[in-house]
Amino acid sequence: MELELAPLNLDGIDATHRPTIIAGPCSAESEEQVMTWAIGTGKTATFDQAEEVCAHIRKTIEAKYGAAAAEGIRIYRAGVWKPRTKPGGFEGHGEPALEWLKEVHEEVGMLTATEAATASHVELALKYGVDILWIGARTMANPFAVQELADSLKGVDVPVLCKNPVNPDLELWIGGLLRFNQAGLKRLGVIHRGFSTYEQSLYRNLPMWHVPIELRRRIPNLPIFGDPSHIGGRRELIAPLSQQAMDLGFDGLIIESHCNPDAAWSDAKQQVTPDVLDFILDKLVIRDSAASTENLEALRKQIDHIDNDLIRLLAKRMRVSREIGAYKKDHNMTIVQTARYSEIINKRGAQGVLSGMSNDFMKTVFEAIHEESVRQQVEILNRE
Repeated sequence: MELELAPLNLDGIDATHRPTIIAGPCSAESEEQVMTWAIGTGKTATFDQAEEVCAHIRKTIEAKYGAAAAEGIRIYRAGVWKPRTKPGGFEGHGEPALEWLKEVHEEVGMLTATEAATASHVELALKYGVDILWIGARTMANPFAVQELADSLKGVDVPVLCKNPVNPDLELWIGGLLRFNQAGLKRLGVIHRGFSTYEQSLYRNLPMWHVPIELRRRIPNLPIFGDPSHIGGRRELIAPLSQQAMDLGFDGLIIESHCNPDAAWSDAKQQVTPDVLDFILDKLVIRDSAASTENLEALRKQIDHIDNDLIRLLAKRMRVSREIGAYKKDHNMTIVQTARYSEIINKRGAQGVLSGMSNDFMKTVFEAIHEESVRQQVEILNRE
């Protein structure tokens, strides 16, 4: 089932030009905090002063990426409702904070974006004129919750950005988009914020870049925003993750920024000051995704030939695995020989590293090969 999509054009912002930037604090903590970030001066300012500051930022972006991209910096994000992992923490001010976002829009001229998790959130956000809604990762993991939100948005033409579910389930992610699309929403996009893991990792949420890449392959015209704040979980990772998102052809970024990050009421470690944000955006390299690929054709043909060779070699390996499976059956042996499996993983990992590949990559490849070998040997053992 295909999505019927429309561009994310927002009051003069052409979101088809990269990069579109959505930025602001993780949480709307107070009217002063919200307005201070939006104005960018660190103190109360007049509308003219606010425009002067915002114009300077847009001028910096325009000089580097073009006028259309410069307009993207006009989108302000802040959480009004904060679904925390455990109770007892700051969970947002709710409706009073929507008044502050409305003030940002009216006095500073920025578009506003916030998260909605329930139908009542949607109703209130629309009442106060929020320009963009995003759906959080936890909500996207629940089809009932997504359907409730989709039903509440029937007949409303508002952009909705769907974060990936907390687990790497691409079908669930696409299913959520379909629910909104079937409710009549066409200005849809997604936010890649990484995937939860119980293991210790460099990242707060594993990027698993292959998931959004596959999403782009399936739905080429779907806007994708990178969320380096939630992927990294640490402010020093925001710059490299932002660059990687741009290198993969993402359409924009949503970045958490706070005037005093260490004092933030939520996710302090993953927020940067406006000055640092400006520096990160200034250093981004935006590559041309529409450049001619004629010179790549010869190299791509080489890749095709190598892939064909790999498939032939894998098929040959599986034939040997089936012969091993027959031997194990004849000698009443268990399929999985743990010592041998560990030897393969360790040796192939070391060989891969010497050949310029990562140990994790080699481990993933040979785990998949072993899994298929086991499946085929099980078939042989179960034959009469």
